[in-house]
Amino acid sequence: MRRPLSRPWRGTSHRRTRQADDADGRVAKVVSVNTEPATQLSATARLYRLAPVLLVLSIAARLAWTYLVPNGANFVDLHVYVGGAATLDGHAGALYDYVYADQTPDFPLPFTYPPFAAVVFYPLHLLPFGLVAFCWQIGIIAALYGVVRISQLLLGGRAPRRVAMLWTAVGIWTEPLRSTFDYGQVNVVLVLAVLYAVYSNRWWLSGLLVGLAAGVKLTPAVSGLYFVGARRWGTAVFSAVVFFGTVAFSVLVIGDEARRYFTELLGDADRIGPIGTSFNQSWRGGISRILGHDAGYGPAVLLGIAVTAVLAVLAWRAIGGSADRLGAILIVSLFGLLLSPISWTHHWVWLIPLMIWLLHGPLADRLGARILGWGWLALTLVGVPWLLSFAQPTIWVIGRPWYLAWAGLVYIVATLATLAWIATTRTGRTESG
Repeated sequence: MRRPLSRPWRGTSHRRTRQADDADGRVAKVVSVNTEPATQLSATARLYRLAPVLLVLSIAARLAWTYLVPNGANFVDLHVYVGGAATLDGHAGALYDYVYADQTPDFPLPFTYPPFAAVVFYPLHLLPFGLVAFCWQIGIIAALYGVVRISQLLLGGRAPRRVAMLWTAVGIWTEPLRSTFDYGQVNVVLVLAVLYAVYSNRWWLSGLLVGLAAGVKLTPAVSGLYFVGARRWGTAVFSAVVFFGTVAFSVLVIGDEARRYFTELLGDADRIGPIGTSFNQSWRGGISRILGHDAGYGPAVLLGIAVTAVLAVLAWRAIGGSADRLGAILIVSLFGLLLSPISWTHHWVWLIPLMIWLLHGPLADRLGARILGWGWLALTLVGVPWLLSFAQPTIWVIGRPWYLAWAGLVYIVATLATLAWIATTRTGRTESG
């Protein structure tokens, strides 16, 4: 017999069959017919078979880019993690006076993370930086694969590893991951921690992961909205307990510097970086570029956040809330990205699971999902904010021609379009419920 051709993977919601008995109750009527051309299915099958090779080639190309191309990666954020943590020895000054400027003379980078992050990164300064940087890149790849796999598992049904390999191979070259590699960022690990917290049914493990992630970097704290909305009260409360535990531990270990962070430095967006650069894809960044000055949290920014909040609530209801766990945490995370004063492109790692949800999730058969999914992939592979950065004289200049300012809303507008489409589209679950 000829072996059946492979079919593209979909989550559980796409594995629907419907049977109707005939008058004798013995014959089933087939109401779903595969109309895809054999050539297309055969090409898909060949692509799946090549997935391991494509992943290896993608990883090799990324490492070659890092080490063989001039300025392939500068690891500036990793330098900040390691250099800031080294101050805990007491030989390099205070933690929050530390700056790294060797490769960024126009923007000396301070240590802007919670003090617990310095404690976590402390062992890294004991190792050669070259070794740390190489292992960090391998860790980024492993974490990206983990993000893809957990996204698949949250969708339910079959979760083919070869599909995960393909997404990882492509994801390496999207803008959020390119900047993660270039700077040596940690965000993909934090996204993995939050996704696993959503996936796990153990309240203490989920709370531990979210609390520790927020202790390293505050941005994962917004995921608490998901656990509250899902009525996972144990996780929500325990994550807060763990986070405050990281604060207490930091005060115990670092003392005055920990108190300084939480009483003086927390909320100082100017210290984090230039608000108006095209790499900042938050409402505050986008509105600031249009106005030509830092808009702060003025009326225009608050209006944008309010619109996003309304769309997020409507989208949450449209997918049936936490019944669609991946969709729900994505809605919360997209809201958090636009809410934050600064959302660098490497914060947008959430776009990887978003594309998986759009192209493989409960709405994948809808035209809108395909347009949004492939549209996001095109935007991130091109790297529109990165392209726009070449048109700004420096990262510190906020004002720019109107067409560049409005073009700088690219992730913001795409996010609003995504939330609006979800809000106006019902899944099979919500239609039947």
